[in-house]
Amino acid sequence: MREATERFLNSRLDEMLARPDPRDTQRQALALFTSVVATVPAYQAFLAEHGIDPAAVRTIDDFRALPLLTKDNYLRRHPLAQLCRGGQLTGCDMIAVSSGSTGEPTFWPRSVADEFTVATRFEQVFHDSFEADRRTTLAVVCFALGSWVGGMYTASCCRHLAAKEYPITVITPGSDIDEILRVVTALGPQFEQVVLLGYPPFLKGVIDMGLARGVPWPDYRVKLVLAGEVFSEEWRTLMGQRAGGTDPYFDSASLYGTADAGVLATESPLSICIRRYLAQHPEAARKLFGQSRLPTLAQYDPRTRLFETHGATLLFSGDNGIPLIRYHIADTGGLTPFDDMLTFLTDHGFDPITEFGGRARECIRELPFVHVFGRSQFAVSYYGANIYPENVMVGLEQPPVAAWVTGKFVMESREDADRDRYLGIAVELAPGVAGSDQIRDAVAQSIAAQLRRLNSEFAHYTPPQRQLPYVTLHRNRDPEYFPPGVKHRYTR
Repeated sequence: MREATERFLNSRLDEMLARPDPRDTQRQALALFTSVVATVPAYQAFLAEHGIDPAAVRTIDDFRALPLLTKDNYLRRHPLAQLCRGGQLTGCDMIAVSSGSTGEPTFWPRSVADEFTVATRFEQVFHDSFEADRRTTLAVVCFALGSWVGGMYTASCCRHLAAKEYPITVITPGSDIDEILRVVTALGPQFEQVVLLGYPPFLKGVIDMGLARGVPWPDYRVKLVLAGEVFSEEWRTLMGQRAGGTDPYFDSASLYGTADAGVLATESPLSICIRRYLAQHPEAARKLFGQSRLPTLAQYDPRTRLFETHGATLLFSGDNGIPLIRYHIADTGGLTPFDDMLTFLTDHGFDPITEFGGRARECIRELPFVHVFGRSQFAVSYYGANIYPENVMVGLEQPPVAAWVTGKFVMESREDADRDRYLGIAVELAPGVAGSDQIRDAVAQSIAAQLRRLNSEFAHYTPPQRQLPYVTLHRNRDPEYFPPGVKHRYTR
């Protein structure tokens, strides 16, 4: 532990995030495998069940032929301690809980040493995007606190940065909006900037509630760290306008995180620049990503989290309280090497490096890219087209619609009395907004226009007379569709 602490505190970010050598990445993956085989009883049993001799795994091709780990075939089949090094929990000092989409709890032990790898991802964001190495920063943790992974993990990593002499002060109001607004207005003026860390729809609610109460967000030079959901670039622009942001490349960053292994990848100024270009060029985005929706686009360090693809889904390997080798996380997505991404964009007439001018050397890391759509079961099938929440979100973020709604919705493919299919969308109104036929019709038209623009399947498969969704407007925090205090689901 002492060695890991000293290494983190004394390491320079530029050295840690230098362009990775593929040979080093491969050696580290094989070294992780050898270490896990030697120390983790459950993985030893897993390989034996599959008739694999660990000594025969000598090359990266051998590594990539290893069977995939899943919750069902590995994590749920062994006692928790057997999944950890030495078959003991004593090497870990904290346990987080995730319930996933099934509701069945999964326990994730970790140690402080495990947190340092994830803290480096936070450091990348705070340093490259927010210049928090030289600006006094109030980090306001707005993730739920308790046994869930987000709040406590985030607070720990921010405090590790403070221990590394970043001028960061952490406060943890959690998901209490009144308390968040109280601490920001009381403490914000004493810092050069305020960073809010939380889920995108929740932070939008914080910003909107603050505006309704007269909170002068621009005075606090607000930055956002986001996680948990894909959002559109229109949403980023809207949030920047409401929070007083001045540069969309540097005012926010989304984390690709998971309870299984903490933060796996981060948005960077470069990835945001690329994503904003692709948001305006949906044909190029479809060619790059293979789908009619815009994923989260992040950069990752293959030396600490080695990604692979399995069909259209992602695998990763990494050291944690429960070390994972070729773990199938089931997120839909893909990988693009750094040079390949720049070549693709050049071929389409766009050079993102020039967008940064003299700042390019300071904020561009030559790391590979991972894009993440999330899990495909959250789409709705309608006339053979997959309708994704990301497509509908953009329709709710257009003026003047954005002023009337919160951005939350629930979509369903339903049948009318004549058994004809229609796309039903329940939309949450902003606080204090009363619904009307005019608002409902404007919302429906905006959603349909963006679906036609962004989703070629919808535009071509759905009969024109069935493209206008059936929108219902619901009061803020409607208990049937938008109950407070629970994680929102966009489909039924």
